[in-house]
Amino acid sequence: MPPSTVVVLADDLTSAADGAAPFRRSGHRARVLFRPAPAVGDGVTAVDLGTRIVDETGAAARTRRAAATYADAELVLKTVDSTLRGHVAAELRAALAGSGRRAAILAPAFPAEGRTTVAGVQYVRGVRVDASEFARDPAHPVRTADLARVLPEAVLVEPEPAGLAGLPRLVEKGGVFVCSAVSDADLDAVVAALPRAEEVLWVGSPGLADALARAHSRNLAATLPELPPVHRPLAVVGSANPASRRQLAALRPVGAAVHTPEERAADPAEPLVRLTEEVRERVRDGQADGLVLTGGETAAAVLGALGATGIELYDEPEPGIARGTLHGPGAPRLPVLIKAGGFGDDGTLVRLTALLAGETP
Repeated sequence: MPPSTVVVLADDLTSAADGAAPFRRSGHRARVLFRPAPAVGDGVTAVDLGTRIVDETGAAARTRRAAATYADAELVLKTVDSTLRGHVAAELRAALAGSGRRAAILAPAFPAEGRTTVAGVQYVRGVRVDASEFARDPAHPVRTADLARVLPEAVLVEPEPAGLAGLPRLVEKGGVFVCSAVSDADLDAVVAALPRAEEVLWVGSPGLADALARAHSRNLAATLPELPPVHRPLAVVGSANPASRRQLAALRPVGAAVHTPEERAADPAEPLVRLTEEVRERVRDGQADGLVLTGGETAAAVLGALGATGIELYDEPEPGIARGTLHGPGAPRLPVLIKAGGFGDDGTLVRLTALLAGETP
């Protein structure tokens, strides 16, 4: 029987959205909250803990508190970035302690986006993440691709049947287990190896969320109202990732409305503050009635400025991309698409903007 309460603990908004979206697709009602709430309703609750933008100590404290708050959930997934950005080890340990689970299963692969784990080493499209563009991330540069260095206490588990067959016995003793995977089938095998999913803390990217959602699907999807029509979509690109910049370059020639933060300011926070205010004014004045947001910090700031406390998820139109409407007292019921900065190909923003407006790119 599929779990009735699933909690996703995420380090930023895009991670929360793309962690919950596979469960929505598999028949669960799903919502994303911008901060922890004391109760869990039926379905999937994904919480943006905002730990990507605080230091390691603060991130661990937030994560442990949230994991303790939701310890009674039937299934708990702690998301991590599939390129290992952020406070991966500190947040995993804090979530394990707070959740009261005996063991943590870490499987960060996201094969649909070319992120794989081979012998405990993380790759993006065949390149070690510490030799990729993510090693130059301005906020969280990746220092190592080797998960044995990130988590020295972890046991490495390979996707072969012999390795997975022994996993339940290892889990009973407790600890942290890093599972390699290069395909969705590998991730499905990891989930299938542990039939009592509620006994462990699951840690991974949208690839693992997909596998868990497939294993715990519901027969009937929760019905949601039709999305409001969008006539004036606005793309807001806050990520500095090269993939987002290429997507932005492809979007400009098609004439879509685009908003990006200014590159330079005396106060580093000033461009984001100005951007959120300008987006709010566009929505208020009717110049935008649907949003495509890329970059977790930008998405959270924009939606918070619009008075939203969360997002009611509608579907997942592409891997790692969530679509829904704003939720919260006083927030407009505005359709929104959310994408992490490094996800997608060069035409992703063109397609998403067209999808939001009900057009064919």
